[in-house]
Amino acid sequence: MNRNPADLILPLDAACRRREILRRENRRLVVTNGCFDILHRGHAEYLYEARCLGDALLVLINSDASVRQLKGPTRPVIDQFNRAYMLASLEAVDMVVIFEGSRCDRELAALAADIYVKGGDYTLDKLDPAERHALETAETRIVFKPFIPGFSTTTIIEKIKQDLRG
Repeated sequence: MNRNPADLILPLDAACRRREILRRENRRLVVTNGCFDILHRGHAEYLYEARCLGDALLVLINSDASVRQLKGPTRPVIDQFNRAYMLASLEAVDMVVIFEGSRCDRELAALAADIYVKGGDYTLDKLDPAERHALETAETRIVFKPFIPGFSTTTIIEKIKQDLRG
């Protein structure tokens, strides 16, 4: 399939309209969220596995300001549009929405996904309370996927720094 990844980066209202189409067609929407700063194999496999749970995968990504707030002043390494573009270029990803703020409870409530996927470092108790409330109110099924050992953006950045120091 030949598709322009930029066309899959949507504002929330457009993603909600696509969500309604999926609902009318009895198709399941899977949603996940994160920074996805330096795309790596761990991300790709996680997104593939998330997409296998439903008929469409929407990825909510943190804005640049939000990543700085969560990860510190040197992050993100890659700006929000280019992170979104890389995600949208993956076959498993059907839509990408960039969100402001450190939490995406507003977006989760608006999308009312069928399934929400989060990485294995999370548990139900570790989810942000507002995000968890939005998911539970929408009756969204929550699934946790284990990480692939050895892959994380922070680990990759640390390895690069170490290699540069010699």
